[in-house]
Amino acid sequence: MPQGAKHHGRHRIRKSAAAGFALAVGATLLAGCSSDSGSTPTLTWYINPDDGGQAELAKRCTDASNGEYTIETSLLPNDAPSQREQLARRLAAGDTSMDIMSLDPPNVPEYAEPGYLAPIPDDVRERTTANVLEGALAGATWKDEVVAVPFWANTQILWYRKSVAEAAGLDMSQPVTWDQLIEAVASQDKYLSVQGARAESMTVWVNALIESGGGQIVENPDASADEIRLGIDSDAGKKAAEIVSKIGKDGLGGPGLPTQTENFSMIQFQGDKGAFMVNYPFVWPATNAAVEEGSLPASLIDDIGWALYPQVNEGEETAPPLGGINLGVGSKSKHPDLAYKAIECIVSPENQAYYFASNGNPPSNPDAYNDPEVVDTFPMAGTIRESLDLAKPRPQTPYYNEISTGIQQTWTPPQDVNPDTTPGTSQQFILEVLKGERLL
Repeated sequence: MPQGAKHHGRHRIRKSAAAGFALAVGATLLAGCSSDSGSTPTLTWYINPDDGGQAELAKRCTDASNGEYTIETSLLPNDAPSQREQLARRLAAGDTSMDIMSLDPPNVPEYAEPGYLAPIPDDVRERTTANVLEGALAGATWKDEVVAVPFWANTQILWYRKSVAEAAGLDMSQPVTWDQLIEAVASQDKYLSVQGARAESMTVWVNALIESGGGQIVENPDASADEIRLGIDSDAGKKAAEIVSKIGKDGLGGPGLPTQTENFSMIQFQGDKGAFMVNYPFVWPATNAAVEEGSLPASLIDDIGWALYPQVNEGEETAPPLGGINLGVGSKSKHPDLAYKAIECIVSPENQAYYFASNGNPPSNPDAYNDPEVVDTFPMAGTIRESLDLAKPRPQTPYYNEISTGIQQTWTPPQDVNPDTTPGTSQQFILEVLKGERLL
């Protein structure tokens, strides 16, 4: 998830959210008591927090199995690092309850490399990857092999206030660059809402900038820690630093930029100084809900537009962030065959469409974007789908935690980023950490 993704399900889209979340929590308590007694095996699904959608899918697929299995959900911690830590510890300990797991794409290599994930049967792999968006598939792959099943994918798009774009003379029907947005907000005395906090969101931003600039943070992702080659200290890294530095030093990201995450950048965008913002699809239902509640003016909805993530270099394809969730099966699960049957049910296009419309998390299967309820709820679904085709994952490496934490420590606060020194300093620091010469 960035991810920013861990925040996406917390905004109400349907009034049944409370009931769904209660179901998830209740199932969490039950999961610790489940056993293999009785005629129907119980599968435990470790889920990230959402608006109750995964619990509902567990119920739907349990019913659809006609008694072949029962799925109970177990709720993981709220933040991505704690989710990673809990799953890694359980997998390393050989926990047999790890039947189905909701996995953040950047952590997939860390689980796959030591053999913690049960192999996906060939027929299941063929069916579940036959029609999947490229970005989502990349996030489920390690060493050229699909090791987890794409469930939902996430990406940031560019949100803009139509009135500000028009006043700045920007044609939003055409691709725009970061430099154009920086010039526009400066000329209009508005804010460019980005995520500048020392958090996973900073790694998401830096990775998207470097990838959009034609580079890669990790150039040989399957290498050992002492042989990894980084591409932070590069032309693409310098351009990324120029963008972050300019927004930070000139105050273009707003006064709260050094601590700003996805939710706070959304609130800033909704206000009088809002102009442009890179953020996830949760922004749309959250803003509509605030308008319905009366906390935001109704005119705001008509003033919001959307487009693809900004280009770093004019005329070159953008590489938006990739988030989401993949589904994996623990190698010590007692029921891997049943777990993969359940996963096939969970990721069906119909269930992905339901999950998008009700919980705001975009499908990995493009067919789900044609669902009438999806189109009605998310009029920007086509832009999201196009973005996911262009999206690039964060570095797929077993050492992702060290790399991400190293970036967060050296690229924050944004106003202290120096294009001439930050890329080199950041790269050297991370390499020394990987070699055991420095501590995070």
